[in-house]
Amino acid sequence: MLTVKEYTERIVQNVNKVIIGKDEVIRQIVVCFLAGGHVLLEDLPGTGKTMLLRAFAESIGGDFKRIQFTPDLLPSDLTGINFYSQKENDFVFRKGPVFSNVVLADEINRATPRTQAALLEAMEERQITVDGETYRLREPFIVMGTQNPVESYGTFPLPEAQLDRFFMKLGMGYMEREQELSLMGRKDAKELVNELQQVVDKADTEAALAEIARVEASADVKNYLMDLIEASRNMATIAGGVSARGTLALYKAACITAAMAGRDYVIPEDVKREAVPVLAHRLMIAQGSHKEPARVVERILAEVSVPLENI
Repeated sequence: MLTVKEYTERIVQNVNKVIIGKDEVIRQIVVCFLAGGHVLLEDLPGTGKTMLLRAFAESIGGDFKRIQFTPDLLPSDLTGINFYSQKENDFVFRKGPVFSNVVLADEINRATPRTQAALLEAMEERQITVDGETYRLREPFIVMGTQNPVESYGTFPLPEAQLDRFFMKLGMGYMEREQELSLMGRKDAKELVNELQQVVDKADTEAALAEIARVEASADVKNYLMDLIEASRNMATIAGGVSARGTLALYKAACITAAMAGRDYVIPEDVKREAVPVLAHRLMIAQGSHKEPARVVERILAEVSVPLENI
């Protein structure tokens, strides 16, 4: 069986055949996947978000569905509907795109709050209810929402309580000059995705999860993590600090990062590495403050003392 380190390396190398120079973003998506969480990707159009998620789905052998969120998208367009079948002479449930392993909610902030809520319920409960009937979603299940940070016209920003449902918020950014030059003349990304092979299977994922379950954190590391969380709740520039859900998310992410490094114990550097993507989007910045959440988390990391351990 693969170790968590080997598991991650296989996925990163496979996705790299399509997406160049985004190893850390791919690794963080693997962290979310193994934690059973969901990802919010916020970046400019054309940076490869859709191709990245399609390549990830191919790598784990999962079904992939892309949903373009628009103001007229209805909850039933996600979940599915009961329709009358003349052949069956009865109502039959037609499953929506949310019944997939990897769901791309493209431009999630363009749909109405009602439709956003339908997806977020599925993310949290791993099930949907239609006409009083409950249907379990397929496992594994990961939602990756995208949004464009520069266009606000015709959008419905996600409330803080809904942002908290996402395990991480990531951004891809532009490629380096040499990386972008290497794209010229090569095959189209769609062709490359179609050529990808599955590199991990269900047994590999289960083995990885079993290894992660054996990772432990000392009392010093747990207290350090709590010091970071409490600092976010006591800053004047923050109206609302990190929730308990955020605390658990950071702990899970740190454990997975430790396993990816081949360790069965968490060190403070694991916590620090995951702090910004896990915590920044959970902060409610006080009105009148122009601080960026990511910069606030970085300031907290700089100010909170790191424990010195004898491991």
